[in-house]
Amino acid sequence: MNLAYTMAAGRGDTDLILFKLANVLAARGLRCCGTVQINSERGDTGPCDMDIRVLPDGPVLRISQDLGRASRGCRLDPAAIETAVGLVTASLEKGADVLIVNKFGKHEAEGRGFRTVIADALAYGIPVIVGVNALNLPAFHQFSQSLAVGLPCETNALADWVAGLDSGSVHAA
Repeated sequence: MNLAYTMAAGRGDTDLILFKLANVLAARGLRCCGTVQINSERGDTGPCDMDIRVLPDGPVLRISQDLGRASRGCRLDPAAIETAVGLVTASLEKGADVLIVNKFGKHEAEGRGFRTVIADALAYGIPVIVGVNALNLPAFHQFSQSLAVGLPCETNALADWVAGLDSGSVHAA
């Protein structure tokens, strides 16, 4: 199973590394599928806006909801996540060299979100790299049956892992 995960200590650091990784792999001629997260600071000093870009060249979707400055609840927009899942599924079915999922988050930990996409990619023989945070790491280990490889959250380390896999050209679904 070619499944790897990465996590960084700083808030948003994993997002930046996976965004850079997608660009590096695309520059090497690999077809990346999945999502990368882009956070935008807000002028009103409220919580950042969270967007994901569907790879390789798909739309950018707002995945955060503006619940007001005093809100303490989860800002994730489940409908936007499911839209992204549908777009990535369609892209994956066209074939890919690698699947990048910005986060194995709360939805994935609860059995929703990108879980099926990750499983489908692995079934197709497509390597998968997932960002994980400490809160959801136990659920990720359970999902992956502890078979995933933990990698440093560094662009070169992640790109080297992909390059080191059996690169028998493009994987078609």
